[in-house]
Amino acid sequence: MNKTLRILKKVLLYTFSFFLLLSVAGYIYLYVLPKGPEITTPTELNTGKDAFVIYAHKESKRKSIRVWTYKPERWKDQDKIVFVMHGGGRNADNYLDAWVELAEDNNLLIVAPEFENKFSNITTNDYQEGNLFTFFGTKNPKSKWAYAVVENIFDHIKSVNPITNSHYDIFGHSAGGQFVHRMIMIMPESRIGTAIAANAGLYSFPDENLEFPYGFKKTNVKLNTHLQTAYKKRLIILLGELDNDPSLGTFRTTELAMEQGAHRLERGTHFFNTNEKLSKEYNWSFNWSIDTVKEVGHDYREMSKNAIELIIDDPDIGYKKLGSSN
Repeated sequence: MNKTLRILKKVLLYTFSFFLLLSVAGYIYLYVLPKGPEITTPTELNTGKDAFVIYAHKESKRKSIRVWTYKPERWKDQDKIVFVMHGGGRNADNYLDAWVELAEDNNLLIVAPEFENKFSNITTNDYQEGNLFTFFGTKNPKSKWAYAVVENIFDHIKSVNPITNSHYDIFGHSAGGQFVHRMIMIMPESRIGTAIAANAGLYSFPDENLEFPYGFKKTNVKLNTHLQTAYKKRLIILLGELDNDPSLGTFRTTELAMEQGAHRLERGTHFFNTNEKLSKEYNWSFNWSIDTVKEVGHDYREMSKNAIELIIDDPDIGYKKLGSSN
């Protein structure tokens, strides 16, 4: 009996030691060792396709990020700047390619950050969930949020180019759509003009008692401050009419996720309606919109094409419904 107890204690001790070592190694790898490509010399953006690498966070040199850009030859200061946020594949260069012709036709400076992560297939907290929390569940400071990285990139571009724009527009598809709608809600003071969240697979609902990322429990988001300000921003929930197949892309099917809807089209509609209802209950200004692209599914290239008219329309006038004759 004593021998069995000793063996059991040893097994438990070894198991505990193994997981402790694994946790320490994981923490060092994720949050201590340098990450990302080599920093490039700050220079003005070249015409056409270009890329640069900067430190993701202003106060830290531990993590770098590659940023892809496309600048039409005729683009000049005060013309529109559009951030394009990639999906779960973290393929920012492919997303940039999808916007090259659109950029030329509409004279847009495209900025596509690449949130590289070798373990993106098992963790989403660093990108579409904004890096509010570490992989271990502890809170990150605001300066480490993924949303702050976008603001840092905007500052960098303005610092090394003759650009005086005070705002930028932003488009995100799938995981990028998750990123965009949460950035508006969590960091409404960001310098976003028009935001388009396309075909997101999961949403953060305006509920302080629902765990993040399904709601905003344990985050800094408060209904009477953050959301009231967020509702004044121009956010468009853009959905594909045929994006009703949950087998496409990464689609979360936890119990809380399925409560949002059976597929992306349903979830996006539910999310918008919930926020619109809340704004009416509190009599808050509500500048969000929803639109559906006909005969398009979970396709970032087609959704990008249909996002253009929402970006180039004057926000003071509003936007034309896609597919309308007006």
